[in-house]
Amino acid sequence: MQLLDGKFVSEKLKQEIAAEAAGVLATKGRKPHLVAILVGNDGGSETYVASKMKNCEKVGFKSSLHRYDNSVTEEELLAKIEEINRDEDVDGLIVQLPLPKHIDPEKVTEKIDYKKDVDGFHPVNLGRMMRNLPCFIPATPYGIMMMLEEYKIETSGKHCVVVGRSNIVGSPMSILMARNAYPGNCTVTLTHSRTKDLKNVVASADIIVAAIGKKNFVTADMVKPGAVIIDVGINREVSETTKSGYKLYGDVDFDNVSEKASWITPVPGGVGLMTIVGLLKNTLASAKKEIYG
Repeated sequence: MQLLDGKFVSEKLKQEIAAEAAGVLATKGRKPHLVAILVGNDGGSETYVASKMKNCEKVGFKSSLHRYDNSVTEEELLAKIEEINRDEDVDGLIVQLPLPKHIDPEKVTEKIDYKKDVDGFHPVNLGRMMRNLPCFIPATPYGIMMMLEEYKIETSGKHCVVVGRSNIVGSPMSILMARNAYPGNCTVTLTHSRTKDLKNVVASADIIVAAIGKKNFVTADMVKPGAVIIDVGINREVSETTKSGYKLYGDVDFDNVSEKASWITPVPGGVGLMTIVGLLKNTLASAKKEIYG
């Protein structure tokens, strides 16, 4: 078993991003600028946004954070998004999920200018991705693809099983892994809660992408020897043994599955760090007008 080390790859790529960001500053007279909107005080969201802002500063980006409490109206939030859409100093805009129940996340996603949609969730970007056109790829799948490329994982002709069909990870991953490119050219099976005989379907995979949001869902008896395991899960549990007060678990039973896998991502230290890199790469591409001009 070998680790797909998100920390190593992300630090390497962030150095490259920092060099390009310095070039943007030199030619345009301003830094790439990412704006985040955070509603409420969800612990996980607070952590994710703080990490995104910290990494922006590390690579020489400008970052701005707009906070709202849970009482903010949908109308107020959409108005703020429109204001940021019109701001020519802003290259990327993200709205951290989840949102309060009275706010429709689809309305929020579609309100963001697709040319600043560096999370890659807007229907325009998802549609362009499906057609293999230049676009902002959803940050987590983008990060995974960069990791596979960095470690030169063979994907052509392999059977890739994706566990989970969310619009954020599972569905985009199934499209990217099937496209005529590298990484890609897999035969892809997209599984979900209604999949029959899920255990045996997953056990047939050369590459498993676990993105279902259930702690240790993928067990050793679901993995064939030599499989490549991509664990997207971030499951938080209260813990008295950690300084933060909680511990993170993946969707894969790492201790047992790692004994059968050829490559595996750890949690933490794997896909989560690459998601940040995907976001930074999209923001940089926006600042350089590489996709939409």
